[in-house]
Amino acid sequence: MLLRIAVAFLVIALGSGGALAQGAEIAFGTLTHDKSQPVEVTAEQLRVDQGDGSAIFTGDVLVGQGDMRLSAQKVLVIYAKDDTAKGRIARMEATGEVLLALGQEAAEAQSAIYTIDSGTIVMTGDVLLTQGQSSITGQRLVVNLDSGTGTMEGRVRTVLTPEGSR
Repeated sequence: MLLRIAVAFLVIALGSGGALAQGAEIAFGTLTHDKSQPVEVTAEQLRVDQGDGSAIFTGDVLVGQGDMRLSAQKVLVIYAKDDTAKGRIARMEATGEVLLALGQEAAEAQSAIYTIDSGTIVMTGDVLLTQGQSSITGQRLVVNLDSGTGTMEGRVRTVLTPEGSR
């Protein structure tokens, strides 16, 4: 399915005069992801602010949730503020050498925001998405973990490798 989407994207891009485009819909996440699984975070340092309900992990941060892994130099964890969800993570904001991996796919960026409830990850700044032998770059990638789809925006460029040419 990914190859069909990529070929359709390539045909559209080449038909418009080049292999570059402003935005592209892509498939992401060959594995289903259960956002209700526990989130495990490891880091060199942790600073907690009870006043604003946040925690900052710094130094080789690794976040794991099921089969998904996210690494960065700094991750800000923001907890839900309502009384019924006390202690529940609302979102995580990662900065510095951000890498997201799920199954056979990986994405790199300068920053990422993972909103747990909506199951979305927004990666920004020189985004590189690698899917097997194919890759796509842009400035902003929005991934919906529930549907396994994503949108790459901002001077999108892709390199597609046909299955038989490995």
